[in-house]
Amino acid sequence: MLNTSLFKFLTQPVVGVALLSAVNVAVPCVSLAQGQSLPPTTQTPSTPTQLDTNYSLGGGDLIRVNVFEVPEYTGEYQIPPGGAINLPLIGSVSVLGLTTEQAADEIARRYARFLKRPLISVNLLSPRPINVFVAGEVTRPGAYTLSLSGGAGNNPGVQYPTILAALTTAQGVTLAADVTQVQLRRKIGRSSEQTVTVDLKELIQTGRLSQDITLRDGDTIVVPTATNFNVAESRNIFAANFAASQTTPRTVTIIGEVNRPGSYLVTPGNTDAQAGATTNSGTASPTGLPNVTRVIQLAGGITAQADVRNLKLRRPTRTGSEQAIDINLWQLLQSGDANQDIIVQDGDTIVIPTATEINPAEATQLATTTLSPTSIQVGVVGEVKKPGLTQVQPNSSLNQAILAAGGFNDARASSNAVDLIRLNPNGSVTKRIVKVDFSAGINEQTNPILRNNDVVLVNRSGAAKTGDTVNTITGPLGIILNLLNIFGL
Repeated sequence: MLNTSLFKFLTQPVVGVALLSAVNVAVPCVSLAQGQSLPPTTQTPSTPTQLDTNYSLGGGDLIRVNVFEVPEYTGEYQIPPGGAINLPLIGSVSVLGLTTEQAADEIARRYARFLKRPLISVNLLSPRPINVFVAGEVTRPGAYTLSLSGGAGNNPGVQYPTILAALTTAQGVTLAADVTQVQLRRKIGRSSEQTVTVDLKELIQTGRLSQDITLRDGDTIVVPTATNFNVAESRNIFAANFAASQTTPRTVTIIGEVNRPGSYLVTPGNTDAQAGATTNSGTASPTGLPNVTRVIQLAGGITAQADVRNLKLRRPTRTGSEQAIDINLWQLLQSGDANQDIIVQDGDTIVIPTATEINPAEATQLATTTLSPTSIQVGVVGEVKKPGLTQVQPNSSLNQAILAAGGFNDARASSNAVDLIRLNPNGSVTKRIVKVDFSAGINEQTNPILRNNDVVLVNRSGAAKTGDTVNTITGPLGIILNLLNIFGL
């Protein structure tokens, strides 16, 4: 039944005007039916650079619907997944995708069939959790549920999660991300969608939180892949609070001219051998950033044939493509350009090519850097004074290895030439004769630079071979003669 006393009360001119004035001041989300004008709301189109921040109702929200002067029609409602609430007298009303003001207007329109001047307000008492989707260059793309903090409705202290909170929940952006073109897509009302572009680089540089937009349920965040890799920006991203964790171990593959090619687990700040390889044993790694030089150290350092000017880092992206990044470590060594020492991320592959030409002076200089191992192991066997495995500095030459083994055994060694035996990366073995010239500097013909695990074989001289042959023959004959003497034969 209708409240006729309420009708009479509302139809009194003076009382009605006074009541309407009071309601408009106290409750901004009141809707007026039957020709009363509404204040401007979200119907005004948003500009491309400004996102609609009005809250849209949805399943899970707890709201209070106030029907002024009709308390029996006032109540609290948990909006079901379908978005329709069941109200007294008018039945089911869908509020899905509406703001509180729009919902109040819709309910007032429905009540206008039964109430002469219905005054309706809708208050959000408890907002639903915010479900968002994070895609693109983040560590773990996918759907996430973000909680709100603070109050809601009559308590204005509610705090909505932001873009940074969503990126952090997705374990941060990758180093392949273009943080200047992050897209936020938001459904407006029941059918339209709005997209804005957010520049998180500006947030890094200026600290302007205006770029960190608050999220609404159903938002989608897309972090695109950078088309042009910028080393300096990559370092800034690595240090940002919305990037992937700096301490998370990352698996990186390194191939080419290193002593132990393979896949390595790089743990930033680790000082023990636990940061070694997953398929090869690593060396102790110093504290610091997970960068290219760290991986080279874990792989046992570069070989003497490494071209440090033309390294290539291959980085897979979320789009299925691959970023190819050029690295010049010689520039790092000469000018201290730290940007060349690129920070690696999980899945990276580092390729160290073979130099087409080796400069002896540069090779000697490289041997003293942290790119090279502290020592390499070569075998010097045969007619030297201390045959066996010998530890020498990287980029040591053939002459230096022979001297480290004590030099030739002058009485027996063939000092004109030696055999150099080398195990190649492809598994093949090569052997060549090298003419020895102790007066020569480093050169490929007479004094080549040695590689790890090379073997230098110093052969016997002709006189030594002859003497060994005589001893081999006369040795058993002498034993027979002695036996004859013993038995008196």
